[in-house]
Amino acid sequence: MNTRYDLNMEVPPRESVRLLYISKSRFGGDWHSVPHTHACSEMFYCISGRGQFNIEGTLHNVEPDDLIIVNPRVQHTELSYQANPLEYVVLGIEGAEFLFDQKNLGYTMLKCHDMREDILYMIRMLLREMDNKEDGCEMICQDILEVMLVKLVRMASVSLRITTKAPSKNKECAAAKRYLDENFRDSISLDQLAAVTHINKYYLAHAFQKEYNISPINYLLRRRISESKALLASTDHSLTQISELVGFSSPSYFSQSFRRLEGISPIEYRRSLQKKQDAQQER
Repeated sequence: MNTRYDLNMEVPPRESVRLLYISKSRFGGDWHSVPHTHACSEMFYCISGRGQFNIEGTLHNVEPDDLIIVNPRVQHTELSYQANPLEYVVLGIEGAEFLFDQKNLGYTMLKCHDMREDILYMIRMLLREMDNKEDGCEMICQDILEVMLVKLVRMASVSLRITTKAPSKNKECAAAKRYLDENFRDSISLDQLAAVTHINKYYLAHAFQKEYNISPINYLLRRRISESKALLASTDHSLTQISELVGFSSPSYFSQSFRRLEGISPIEYRRSLQKKQDAQQER
């Protein structure tokens, strides 16, 4: 008996969606959870362990076979439980944004227990190809990514929108923003950002303001305040320790900046969170 299948469908151009990176992480004592954003989309697949995902300030419980998809410029970070360390794989994807059932939401979480065998098989292939780095490994990884995306779209709760490449101005602004997100603890000047993006600092400041409705330096300040809020909520670090961890030159400048942006002092913010936690425990 002979069976033949003819393929007559059209497929998107291969260069539309590209796998930028894949990484595998497991919680350890040196894990520092820092809220951040990316210029690309990311897919996180939880292999084992338990923890929480902080997305735009909202905490979501994470367990094995959970798949978290985050679109570009959506702030997020991972938190692991000490007793059951979180282990996950991340794929960075360029050229597409994900569309979800909940409109205007830049992320989603999917239960993928039924797909576990397929997903783990493809993840292991990706990691093996990148470890071996043999000829054609990039092409194979790209193929595997496209298979994963098709399987996700079949779940009916996710669809893809191919994005066009940003003009050079946006790419430079995105590079500056990414540099600020990744190095906010350091002392950063407009001259440094100009050197990173290879454009005039005055043009960069104007383009960044137009793109994100905030100046680069004020974005850096808000980025530090955002991280300080996470530390105030999740640690018992002193204000001096937190100000150093997030890049402020002094505790007093940290407190002044926090009050100016949040309307209350860091101590008052921490106390308000503690009161909310106490009230929830009493219920």
